[in-house]
Amino acid sequence: MRTLLVTGVLLLAAPSAAYADPPVTSTGWGSAGSVDVLADNQHVVTGELARCDADGPASARTLGGAAGQIAQFSFGGTVCGRKGPIADVQAGGQRFESGFLTRYGGPRLKVRTYSAGCATTTDSGSTGSMSIGEVSGFLVPSSIPANYRITVPGGAAGTALATITLNETVTPTPADGSLVTHAVHVKLFPQGGPASGDIYLGTAACNPYGKGGAPKP
Repeated sequence: MRTLLVTGVLLLAAPSAAYADPPVTSTGWGSAGSVDVLADNQHVVTGELARCDADGPASARTLGGAAGQIAQFSFGGTVCGRKGPIADVQAGGQRFESGFLTRYGGPRLKVRTYSAGCATTTDSGSTGSMSIGEVSGFLVPSSIPANYRITVPGGAAGTALATITLNETVTPTPADGSLVTHAVHVKLFPQGGPASGDIYLGTAACNPYGKGGAPKP
């Protein structure tokens, strides 16, 4: 089994003078995965599976199960913590499968292992990382840049059945040092179709100024 590892995504907040501002505390949370999909006139929502938080619970795990007719999760787990000013999050799982797209002529999606992580830094920023193991139903490049998107064709009038984004990196504008990393994000029928919604595998979110807010410049 091949495992791909991506590290080194670094987001920094703009420099600021913090001397007169109240103390701040970094925050972080993680999830093994989640589903929020509308299909067949049913809304399938799992919430964040095995969610951990730097403020507690420090770890969580799930044995998995079916999310309606949309997806099947197996074991997943998360670990969150804080050491001094640094918050750290690790989240992942294994043996994910979704056959939902097969009813529209699309592939069965499988991911053997996946993980996402993040940590705040003493430079008022955050770093993110992800890994993904053997997959089926789509191709993974030898090196995965941030926000690498794969289109699953086959929708009506040339539209996509889904997009799959690997190493998805979400940051606010303007940047404040916070970062959310999703190992895998599947968006169903992004241009419209018989279903809509999102499937996430491995989520890690970090914010160096999570409590108290960023110091004023």
